[in-house]
Amino acid sequence: MNDTEQIQRLNRLIALSGKECRWLEFKSNHQDPYHLGKYISALSNGACLDNQDFGYLYFGVEDNTLELLGTTFEPQKTKAKGNQDLELFLRQYISPKINFTIEEFHAPDGKRFVVFVIPAAKGEPTKFQDTPWVRVDSSVTELIPYVDWVRQIYNSTIDWSAVIVPEATIADLDEDAIAVARKGFYERFPDKAETAKAWDAATFLDKAKITINGNITRTALLLLGKEEATHYLGHIAQIVWRLRTPTENAGNIFTIPFLLSTSRLNDSIRNYRIKIFPNNSLIPAEVWKYDNKTVLEAMHNCIAHQDYLRNERIVVTEETDQLVFENAGSFFDGDYEQYIEGKKTPKKYRNSFLANAMVNLKMIDTQGYGIHEMFLRQRERFLPMPDYDCSDPTRVRLVVPGHVIDAQYSLLLMERADLDLTTAVLLDCVQKKKTLEQQAIAKLRKLKLIEGRKPNVFISQRIARVTHQEAEYTDMKGLDDKYYQDLIIEALTQHGKLKRADIDKLLLNKLPSILSQEQKLSKIGNLLTKLRRNNLIYNDKERYWRLVKNLSEKK
Repeated sequence: MNDTEQIQRLNRLIALSGKECRWLEFKSNHQDPYHLGKYISALSNGACLDNQDFGYLYFGVEDNTLELLGTTFEPQKTKAKGNQDLELFLRQYISPKINFTIEEFHAPDGKRFVVFVIPAAKGEPTKFQDTPWVRVDSSVTELIPYVDWVRQIYNSTIDWSAVIVPEATIADLDEDAIAVARKGFYERFPDKAETAKAWDAATFLDKAKITINGNITRTALLLLGKEEATHYLGHIAQIVWRLRTPTENAGNIFTIPFLLSTSRLNDSIRNYRIKIFPNNSLIPAEVWKYDNKTVLEAMHNCIAHQDYLRNERIVVTEETDQLVFENAGSFFDGDYEQYIEGKKTPKKYRNSFLANAMVNLKMIDTQGYGIHEMFLRQRERFLPMPDYDCSDPTRVRLVVPGHVIDAQYSLLLMERADLDLTTAVLLDCVQKKKTLEQQAIAKLRKLKLIEGRKPNVFISQRIARVTHQEAEYTDMKGLDDKYYQDLIIEALTQHGKLKRADIDKLLLNKLPSILSQEQKLSKIGNLLTKLRRNNLIYNDKERYWRLVKNLSEKK
């Protein structure tokens, strides 16, 4: 910029803000180098929070009156501690590295000004000496206590997928992939299909928002690019398939075009029909171990939501009875539980351009129904629900079961088609022995689907009758206390005396299987205490349990 353009920008910023703000700071003259470092961090973070491309630190403007006074500050001649150049000192302690610039200009009256032009933080806070700063009112303070602001900065990032690759041309795109893309576009927009068939490739790619004004984007290369064009991305761009079972180990690597690679990977997965036998029927229900739509939905979600700035592979692991999908980057808008019912629509995407293109090609859905449909399809096939693991904030792990965990659960879904998805998900948690909130337990209990006390809940007797699993119910719930007390009395009648270990051995395998070993031992202790308090047994000096035939014997 020349001097005139610099003054115009300064006047425009003053008119826009009217005063200092989180991304705009005015100083008269030189500040301590350490204070400068904090200001750079604060203005970079503030620009991100206020959706500005840059923050600005001006020298030569009075901060209260906004009068243009000029400055004597000369950054090139200023030294930091140890006689180090100021700019080198600042760049050394600012992280991650941001390309701030220091510019000087003059007003028509000869007054001299200096401005630090500071890029907005993207993806993570900008720090000075490992501490992120932010401007609050008129003070610069540490950012960390402002949790919502920290989260906002971490959720802000450059749309990597929208970047144009100037070296790439349409010749770097795969013709077969373009043909499949056209088919998906026609299915997504049937009212445009006839018109779209007359478009040439360049027009189609622009209309489908895969390219920008004929320019090849990273999205175009990811979805449609030839394998030999991978180097244009500056990214590993691979989906790894691994087969890991006790008897087999295999694998393959699939690269661009991802539009074709996901189908090829799906063909590698060992899929076959499994049988579930309903009660009182010799004819089994047959379902595919894995639903093709669910597998493709999972892979396409990995592609759409991958954090490409981490330069990691997408990994699909086929185990004996489940598929595991892993991609870099956390959930970008909300938690997966919010999408199960299909009532939440994401407000933003990490890779908006890529996600929009995939929607146009009918690869994913942006209304929040993708996860909902995966859960529905598992429920309709009487199999356990998908599991998301988001415990690692840098990645998402999805497990899609391909087998029956608890036959009782599958049979219940077959018998009770009226169960809504939320209830089915909660019962799925029961079969997986996951911890349920009290509210969820109360709901299942009200529907008479479970019994027991938290955390040991199990199928109710009502459902046991429906699914013909009375024996399993008894094994889970156990019998009345009187039954166990009678066993103790009978054993003492036969043997005269017993050690606690003998009584444990008698009862442990008869108590409910839902109880842990520790809980079973505690239950036995309670039974003995109750019998003692009822004056039926006592513990002698040698720690033997005996029957109380009369009070004198006990004495």
